Amino acid sequence: MVRATRQSRVLPLNDMERLERTLFRLEQGFELQFRLGPTLQGKHVRVHTNYPAEGKGYDRLRFRALEWVNPTGREDDCDKYCRLDLQVAGSYQYYFGCGDDERVGSGYIVVDPVLRVGDDDHVLPLDCITIQTYLAKCLGPLDEWSDRLRVAKETGYNMIHLTPLQKPGLSRSCYSLADQLALNPAFSPEGKRYTWSDVGDLVERLRKEWSMICITDVVYNHTAANSEWIRLHPECGYNLVNSPHLKPAWVLDRALWHLSCDVADGNYTERGLPPLIQNEQHINALRGLLWQEVYPRLRLWEFMQVSVEKAVEQFGKLLRSDSDAAGSAPGGRKQLSVVKDPHCRRFGNTVDMKSALHAFRPHSHSQADVQQCCNLFRRRLEELNTECYKEMNYHAEKATDCIAGSVVFERLADHGPQLGPATRRSPLVTRYFTFPFDEMTFEQEMQLMSQEDKACHILAHNGWVMGDDPLRNFAEPGSHVYLRRELVCWGDSAKLRYGEKPEDCPYLWAHMKQYTEITAEHFAGVRLDNCPSTPLHVVEAMLAAARAIRPNLYVIAELFTGSEVIDNVFVNRLGITSVVRGAMSAGDSQEEGRLVYRFGGEPVGSFVQPSLRPLVPAIAHAMFLDVTHENECPIQVRSVYDSLPSSAIVSMACCATGSTRGYDELVPHKISLVEEERMYTRWNPEAKPSDPGEVNLQTGVLAGKLALNKLHQELAAKGFTQVYVDQVDEDIVAVTRHCPSSHQSVVAVSRTAFKDPETHCYSHYVPPMFIPGKIDEVVLEARTMKRTNSSYAKDAKSVNGLSDYTVEIREHIQLKDSQIVKQADVASKGGGEFVQEILFENLTPGSIIVFRVSLDPRSQELVGTLRRHLIQFSPLYRKGSLTPSSTPDILTTPLEKVMSTLTLADMNTLLYRCDPEEREDGGGCYNVPSWQRLKYGGLQGLMSVMTEMRPKNDLGHPFCNNLREGDWMIDYVSNRLLVKGGALGEVGKWFQAMFDYLKHIPRYLVPCYFDAIVLGAYTTALEATFKQMSSFVQSGSSLVKQLALGSVQMCGVGRCVALPPLSPRLKDGPRCLATAGHAEQCCVSLAAGLPHFSSGNFRCWGRDTFIALRGLMLLTGRHLEARNIILAFAGTLRYGLIPNLLGQGTGARYNCRDAVWWWLQCIQDYCTLVPSGAAILMCPVSRMYPTNVSEPQPAGAWDQPLYDVIQEAMQRHLQGIQFRERNAGLQTDRNMTDEGFNVEAKVDLDSGFVYGGNRFNCGTWMDKMGERGHNKGVPATPRDGSAVEIVGLCKSTVRWLAQLHKQGLFPYATVTIRREGGDLSVPYAEWDRKIQENFERRFYVSCDPHDPDERHPDLVHKRGIYKDSYGASSAWCDYQLRPNFTIAMVVAPELFTVERAWEALGVAEKKLLGPLGMKTLDPDDMVYCGVYDNDLDNDNFNVAKGFNYHQGPECLWPVGYFLRAKLYFAKALGRETHEKTVSLVKNVLSRHYVHLERSSWKGLPELTNENGQYCPFSCESQARSMATTLEVLYDL
Repeated sequence: MVRATRQSRVLPLNDMERLERTLFRLEQGFELQFRLGPTLQGKHVRVHTNYPAEGKGYDRLRFRALEWVNPTGREDDCDKYCRLDLQVAGSYQYYFGCGDDERVGSGYIVVDPVLRVGDDDHVLPLDCITIQTYLAKCLGPLDEWSDRLRVAKETGYNMIHLTPLQKPGLSRSCYSLADQLALNPAFSPEGKRYTWSDVGDLVERLRKEWSMICITDVVYNHTAANSEWIRLHPECGYNLVNSPHLKPAWVLDRALWHLSCDVADGNYTERGLPPLIQNEQHINALRGLLWQEVYPRLRLWEFMQVSVEKAVEQFGKLLRSDSDAAGSAPGGRKQLSVVKDPHCRRFGNTVDMKSALHAFRPHSHSQADVQQCCNLFRRRLEELNTECYKEMNYHAEKATDCIAGSVVFERLADHGPQLGPATRRSPLVTRYFTFPFDEMTFEQEMQLMSQEDKACHILAHNGWVMGDDPLRNFAEPGSHVYLRRELVCWGDSAKLRYGEKPEDCPYLWAHMKQYTEITAEHFAGVRLDNCPSTPLHVVEAMLAAARAIRPNLYVIAELFTGSEVIDNVFVNRLGITSVVRGAMSAGDSQEEGRLVYRFGGEPVGSFVQPSLRPLVPAIAHAMFLDVTHENECPIQVRSVYDSLPSSAIVSMACCATGSTRGYDELVPHKISLVEEERMYTRWNPEAKPSDPGEVNLQTGVLAGKLALNKLHQELAAKGFTQVYVDQVDEDIVAVTRHCPSSHQSVVAVSRTAFKDPETHCYSHYVPPMFIPGKIDEVVLEARTMKRTNSSYAKDAKSVNGLSDYTVEIREHIQLKDSQIVKQADVASKGGGEFVQEILFENLTPGSIIVFRVSLDPRSQELVGTLRRHLIQFSPLYRKGSLTPSSTPDILTTPLEKVMSTLTLADMNTLLYRCDPEEREDGGGCYNVPSWQRLKYGGLQGLMSVMTEMRPKNDLGHPFCNNLREGDWMIDYVSNRLLVKGGALGEVGKWFQAMFDYLKHIPRYLVPCYFDAIVLGAYTTALEATFKQMSSFVQSGSSLVKQLALGSVQMCGVGRCVALPPLSPRLKDGPRCLATAGHAEQCCVSLAAGLPHFSSGNFRCWGRDTFIALRGLMLLTGRHLEARNIILAFAGTLRYGLIPNLLGQGTGARYNCRDAVWWWLQCIQDYCTLVPSGAAILMCPVSRMYPTNVSEPQPAGAWDQPLYDVIQEAMQRHLQGIQFRERNAGLQTDRNMTDEGFNVEAKVDLDSGFVYGGNRFNCGTWMDKMGERGHNKGVPATPRDGSAVEIVGLCKSTVRWLAQLHKQGLFPYATVTIRREGGDLSVPYAEWDRKIQENFERRFYVSCDPHDPDERHPDLVHKRGIYKDSYGASSAWCDYQLRPNFTIAMVVAPELFTVERAWEALGVAEKKLLGPLGMKTLDPDDMVYCGVYDNDLDNDNFNVAKGFNYHQGPECLWPVGYFLRAKLYFAKALGRETHEKTVSLVKNVLSRHYVHLERSSWKGLPELTNENGQYCPFSCESQARSMATTLEVLYDL
């Protein structure tokens, strides 16, 4: 029974679910299944995706529809799916529509690339990546790269990130590119001209020979301001022609430039602003100058204002010429529509004159009225202009703050660049726009705005905006970033303007696509520079072009959005593989450890997840770097001693990791992207620490980084996927990586040094550590040490680090040889669990020690053996398994075979049995301390909890704590079965043998292996269960199977016999057990509901049993047990009735009128559904009460065939049943009044209707009796007279008996009774005819208010329905809308006219159908109350003590009959109606499926409160709810 391990994920689709900001990551080779959620089941849903069909190329704009697969091919939609076989990396969109809606939900999936390295093209897993960033310009000529890149190889990196290799702009910044298509000429030495092909050859050589992948940046957001191509194509940038909204910002920018020049020239020194700004007074002077001289002179508000005079003149002309302009009184504040000037000129905005004429209308066309109207219009325009003035002033305030803040940072701040005095090369503030012209006056510059040939070359620089919305383009209209000076500007770049599509800027799109294709051709991956500021649709298109060339493109990006949700937008749309995260963002070691835990891996001891499981949201795969090339220097921010321990913490993360060149060499300053021109050092194993330009393992922390990189790659490659982070103290972080198959661990203990130990006093005390398991070796121990006291000298040619620091490292040593560990004591916890206590003596700041830990030998053997036995459930356990030297006999047989001998009654014990059932057997369900009691004593009780915990790895759950703390739960599972003996005892032995291994492994592993054992056994039990059921179940959907398990849940044999004994003459009778000195039959009985009606006298109810029997027993194939239950109840027939509360027969109550008719319906169903089912009619029935006054008779004392018992029931009814309950009084029912004990059931010979009851009792399923105050002893729903469902059941029975007689299977054609001194014979065919003729005439409430058959037209409040009863003592009760007529529709559909039935079902659907159940009363009824509270102890007659039990709360079982009726009559109305009805049915059933999935009881409840709200007084799982739902699926 080993199951396949193909990884499949299931994504449920729900109406209106937009998941564009949810990340779903999958690997190549996975299968993705889209399934319908409950809101879409039964509907015609179409799923589209742009994932390419097999053999087709990817086009992100081309979507295709997926085909639906229905494994069962019928019934419901819960198993229907469409699938994708994921073989191509990238980001893919899906959307789905329903009916007329093209899109009712959508989202993305991201498929990871597969990276291959080496001559053999072996896979480099993403979590194995160790990357190092290089500034390409510091590598020198291309033929020298290998020597410099070898440093990465020799220190264990397997990926190199190169900053852009293109020709740089004037600033020489790595990211300011002059020509995206040209290789940097600096890479070609004199006499050579290297090309992109040469770069590609080097990259490929590194991939094959060094097993090293190379990636590089792509920069889409800007180009160097001096790029020749943008001079030729200025439309590619944001200029004053294509972006005139930037004009006010440009005017301000030029004014600031001239101000800066004046300050640099000393023109404002006397006013308190010298060239060298040194204090806050100078900043205040700058603020003053801006407000006193700059802003007033610029009059920027005029760009937003309307020319009042022009507008008023135009308005006046329109008023005088428009004959319809007069009519309403002028005045008030009117809404005007301002039209913005597309050229953004001063006073260029205008007013929409249509809105003006609508808002301002004169009384008449007189000159005075027109002038008055114009004056009001003028006043409103002046108000608008004032508002514009205020808005611009607000922008100016923000600009002032930003200007001052920028100057403070650049000139005054200790952590800033401290630029010194203002000069023309170093102006007060960075210019926001290019100015490719000779110097001129400000006034001359202003003339350029109107000269398009010059204005088009004034381009906006790029930059970034702190705290801005990353999804917004800050250069587009509507943004005021440039005007408010909020941009942190890169003055060497021009921001690129793509537009919305390639047609908007053809040259730019083509140019950048070619750039992308060159990059993808030669590099395995790209880093998206400045990703959040680049238009998403542009990067989408470029990456699509890149993936067309390199399908497994590796894409990384830094996002800086501050929100994982916004990160997901970028990851989803762009297919980003890894998001760069930096350890430098951590302010202390605790945060650094938290980042390790956050960015990958599962908790240690996690549960094994199934290969087919729901697709859950993920966080973006991380590339966790100890420092990025844009971070500040860690040595300056922290200390030189922290480089090694922080690297160790990062290396232990279960994700891609890495660093930046210079970190490992301990370069004590930031390597500037703009200013650095020196070369990186080369690798020379013989070099001395003092040699400039060369490095080896004696340099910096290179030796430590080599060991850590190797360890990181080993842990990922060998499956150390579980992570635990322990904050030992404020500076010490211990990170554990654990392998879930071998259960080896690697524990890295790092003592960080965020503060310099040479100046900060660290504590000498180091807390001891307790490491579970056996320490095999010290993988490495290392510390940063100072070897000389020389001062740092920056080399002129090479990027050099601190030569006086190095790493002292020892690798693969025994614990006893460690210089950091003082003492290691082995302790043993309970159960033989090994723990080693580690005492440290030299774990100084800047030190690390890494332990390799295994289970102790005994635990290794036990776990390996356990995994060996678990292989029968999943091949995942093969890895790490061991063949045991000896095996208990019970484990030599597969569990599947052990369980093959269990009956379905045994399965009831193995899987279920709620607490009252367990207590009846002398036990009880397991109680988890500090939490709650499990729902079942069997495996389902455990599974309901573990199914919730497993996907979330909720190892902190009280359930898991209980397993770790002791063997109580483990022993409970096996001992409970062992005491049963027989086949169940054998299963108990299997558990006991498996648990003997489990008890002696480390306790932190107990939850995951307990889950594996129980899950495997549970799945095996279910498979064995379904094999014993009907083909309908075996080939049915998941919903069919779950409902069929209700049969196992409800049907069992308890210690107390629930049913009376059957005749000893019966063939194939139930087996007998010796109990208390005599043999008792073990007859399976059917519980009414869990937990309230599951044990003792309250387990078996006639009505509930026979409502549920068809669905739970006949349809599931449990024919013999169904026969026995039918015969057992037949034996209790008395007065012509079978009991409602059975009480083993001896304590039966014959107080219901409907149970006997449900029993008769089940006999009919048995004869119809079971092969040779009519043979049951000949079976002997052992009558417990041969006469009405008999005492209980022993089995076999009075036997008669079942057909005689049936005939007696029919004869008694026709004769008339009238008796008083035996033992009437408080001892039988403490609430009923005396009259209520009088039972009556008769047949009206005119109509053939069964009628009975009185207003003091309630003889149908709606049987709530008042218990409090005024309602005590009053039935809430007497339903006396002819209840509609009883009439329907009677009709079904007499029709069937007439047919049986014709077939020679039933000896009676008539019922003969005594009437008026003689015999009266009524043929069954005649009885059938009378009901048929009278039913609609008496039960249908016509839409015609003048219907002559209507006896009480004044009581009608719903038309087009069927009455709930006929002839009730309270006539208005007949007219109440309830769901009972649907039962008659199913059992006797011939009674109903199709059109009338369909109309009535429509009313029921609209008024009664709830999310799960059906309202038991019309919500329009005056006594409707939908909330059932049986504890409500007040004087409200209608609700006290749950009096409204059947006056509104929504019962589930009638839904089955409602849906079956809908299906039946829909067929008669044609294909279209039937298809719509099938959709409705599937949609309703989907809600039941969801409830079953989520319910810890794995059942459907008895009822809910109004609108599907949970009702705490309901049975959590009810037999008839499960049964009637299953019957719908059978009909479907």
